Amino acid sequence: MLFSGLMVFIALTSGFAQGKFFSREGHIFFDATSNGSPEVIEANNRAVSSVIDLNTGQMEFAALIKSFRFERALMEEHFNENYLESTKFPKAVFKGKITDLKAINLGKDGSYPVKVTGTLTMHGETKPLTVDASLTVKGGKITLGKSSFSLTLADYKIKIPSLVSDKVASVAKVTIDVPYQPLADSK
Repeated sequence: MLFSGLMVFIALTSGFAQGKFFSREGHIFFDATSNGSPEVIEANNRAVSSVIDLNTGQMEFAALIKSFRFERALMEEHFNENYLESTKFPKAVFKGKITDLKAINLGKDGSYPVKVTGTLTMHGETKPLTVDASLTVKGGKITLGKSSFSLTLADYKIKIPSLVSDKVASVAKVTIDVPYQPLADSK
């Protein structure tokens, strides 16, 4: 569910690997609360890693499943042990590309809509994923990127027991935002 959504940064000074950026502070929020449920099924992961190459548009996101935090410890335990099986499938990974990279004008501050397409691997399943995102440019750098989309849990073979199916939605709403830093030049 993760990942992936999205942003881009650019460095205009020497000393940085030109056009490559990273983050270890990305944020993924998901809401799998069923309509009418008395319980809120939401979680946050604030330790999402990402790398992006502005020259090619290639990007990758990785999130440790055990880093999702719920309001109640029991929900977190069920999420890790029963639904996402985080011991067997410890992370979710999105690998993709900004398909309309030329739509971004780094010379003009503002918000730019982009499309990102790739694959999301989660719970042992890899599926194609295309999402809309927005990138905010300020001072020649992409400073903020966001994406919101929905994931069908069954697509990733995540089974919701009938006992709690009235509380857990079959489709989770996902929101991602990631602040990037220029990747230091390895020369």
